[in-house]
Amino acid sequence: MPEMRERLRGGNRPFRGIVGYPLEQLYEEATYIASHFHWSQAEILAMEHWERRQWCEEISRMNKALNEKIRTP
Repeated sequence: MPEMRERLRGGNRPFRGIVGYPLEQLYEEATYIASHFHWSQAEILAMEHWERRQWCEEISRMNKALNEKIRTP
């Protein structure tokens, strides 16, 4: 069992990437924010996870409100 744990943890390999945060989700959030606010990659990736998620939620609310206005004359 300890051997399995060591392999799952990555053994003695150097640290790479973010542990516990899917890279695909990070790219989706960064793309979503950048496409709406045109912030730089560095600015977006410097944010904490909770802050990036909050901006994505705010953009989503903003888009929903705009879509409602378009549908209702």
